[in-house]
Amino acid sequence: MFDALFGRKKNRFASPFSGQLCPITETPDEAFAEKMNGDGFMVRPSDGRVLAPADSTVNVVVETKHAMGLTTKEGLEYLLHIGIDTVKLNGSGFTVYVQDGQDVKKGDTLMTFDTAYVKTNAPSDACLCVFTDLQEGQEVFLLKGGSVKALEDAVEIR
Repeated sequence: MFDALFGRKKNRFASPFSGQLCPITETPDEAFAEKMNGDGFMVRPSDGRVLAPADSTVNVVVETKHAMGLTTKEGLEYLLHIGIDTVKLNGSGFTVYVQDGQDVKKGDTLMTFDTAYVKTNAPSDACLCVFTDLQEGQEVFLLKGGSVKALEDAVEIR
């Protein structure tokens, strides 16, 4: 009731990954852990599937296939980043199924990655969802700890 009276929206956002849901501050990379690119969350993946967490438009697929930027139909910008220092893999171990400018529906497969290859050839396989344009004062709160399935609500943006 309080939120309705004062115009605050509680925005829930689904995980694009299955695995162990963690605060972004636990990411084994200083830039992400300190939220230099924005607030968000991390998942230690249990598989190599990355699904569209919301109806969105793909803004950019990074040439090295390890990351992509999207915008929800409501205008929320987010970055999906697979692993730490995976840019150095030059696309090896990643298969991307979307392209710049493409509209996707919640649940569409965006990419897959070879979890064993990434674990062996990168410092971490941590998967990140970073909100790159939150308004001043907005924060990301985990809805739960532990296991999360792709497309399950993972966080709330307040």
